[in-house]
Parts: sequence; C-alpha cells; structure tokens
Amino acid sequence: MVMRFRKKITRQRGSHTHGYGAKKKHRGKGSKGGKGYAGSTKHKLNYIRKYEPWHFKHKKNKPKPKGKTINVSELGKQLKNAKDRKTINLKNLGYSKLLGKGKADENLTGVKIVVRKVSKKAKEKLEKVGAIVSD
Repeated sequence: MVMRFRKKITRQRGSHTHGYGAKKKHRGKGSKGGKGYAGSTKHKLNYIRKYEPWHFKHKKNKPKPKGKTINVSELGKQLKNAKDRKTINLKNLGYSKLLGKGKADENLTGVKIVVRKVSKKAKEKLEKVGAIVSD
C-alpha cells in the first residue's frame, strides 16, 4: 500500500462505503458518466465548454465571395452613365468579370473597356463591334 492513500483508509475503517455514498457509487467509470471524453457532446458538454474550450476546434470554411459580373448587353447602360464616354472602367464600378451574354451595343465602337477578367465570347463580340478590351 502506498503511504499517500493510507490516511483516508485508516480514517474510514468501519464506515462501510468509505465516504462514497451508496454501495454502487465509486465502482467504475459508469458512475462518473463514462470513461474519458464519453458524453462530451451530451451530458458533459457544459464541463467541456467551461474548463476545456479548446477541445472542440471548429474551422468553418466560409465560401469565398464571388465578384460581381456584368454581361456585354449591359455595357450600353454603363456607357450612358459614364462621365467620360471613351472609357468604361469596370474595376472601379466593382465588377470583376465581363461575360458574353447578349448583343454588344454598336455605340461601343472605339470605347476602351477596363476589366479584370473577360470571357472569350465577350472579347470576340466587343472586338467585332470595335471596342478595345484591356485586362
């Protein structure tokens, strides 16, 4: 017998349960709600949250924000709203990609269009009309 356990044993001699309540208490891991982290998402969850908040690490993969897109058919409206009718700067307007849906407006001849990304169809349609596309 190790000496550090001896004091309580001698003190509890004749007490029948040695201070653990009913006979069934202090028998195994079942009396404390399971072994180890058993029940850590059920009945021991508050304990884990309070004393071991680092135990569950959740990394949430947030979807990356996609940039705004604009179609070729909408460039005519942007040209009407633009102060300088020779250039349309889509980067400053918050657009990240120019797509090729719709027909290109014929008023876009000689207009310089500045954008980050351009689809192949959009580039072809604008070059047919005579617009200059720069990435």
